[in-house]
Parts: sequence; C-alpha cells; structure tokens
Amino acid sequence: ISGTGMNPLELMANDQLTDYEAKNLNVDTKLPYEDSEFDVVTCVVSIDYLIKPIEVLREVNRVLKPGGQVIISQSNRCFPSKAIQMWLNMNDRQHLELINGYLKYAGFDPAAVRAFDITAKVPGQSYNDPMFIVTAVKK
Repeated sequence: ISGTGMNPLELMANDQLTDYEAKNLNVDTKLPYEDSEFDVVTCVVSIDYLIKPIEVLREVNRVLKPGGQVIISQSNRCFPSKAIQMWLNMNDRQHLELINGYLKYAGFDPAAVRAFDITAKVPGQSYNDPMFIVTAVKK
C-alpha cells in the first residue's frame, strides 16, 4: 500500500503503508508512480482542497490499471481556510455532482461513476455527520 500526502509525519506513522511520498499536489499534480501500477486509488476527504482536481484525477487515471477503481470519500466538514471557495458555497448534492464532473473530464467511464451515502445513523440523535463515497472505473 502506497501513500501520497502533505504531512510526512502522518505518512511515516501510518503502519498500513509499505511506502509513501510527502507531496503537495497543489504545487505538482504528477503522482510519483508508474503507469497502470494500481488496482485501486483512494482520495480520503481531500478532494475539496485540490486547486487542480481534474489534473490530479488524470494522474490517478494514469496510475490505475485498466478496470481499476478510484474511491473518493468526502463529507461537508473541512478546513474552510484550505478548501476551494466553490466547495464552500455548495451543498452535499452539489459536491457529488462536482466530483462526478471532475471524474468525467479526467477520463473515467461516466457510466461507471457511483455515489453512496455512508452517513452513520445514531439512534436518538437528530444530527448526523454526512459522509459520502464516489467511485469510478478506468476505461
């Protein structure tokens, strides 16, 4: 399992990873991996911080094997000072539609994009913290 992220200390402490590279994808969108290297790529609650999300997702498409899957998780929680302004002005459905557009323009199969609401429902609580997954498949 390979990891790419901005915080080298977090990456170093993650015992799930076999290798990692600390990198700011807002500065350089190129992923440090070979073409068709992975079966699955995840982006965990970070898509809202990317200033060039389509370019990054094109890189994800490049490093995925044919038929490989990207899994993007997102919620409506974020660091407002780090998220792109457009994201802050959208609701959950609009976030999902935006991610769908990103994936389409990054070359993923539009017929294979799926969105899932995985919000935990807590009995007796009226407030839930929304959480969503969007998946797509490389053509």
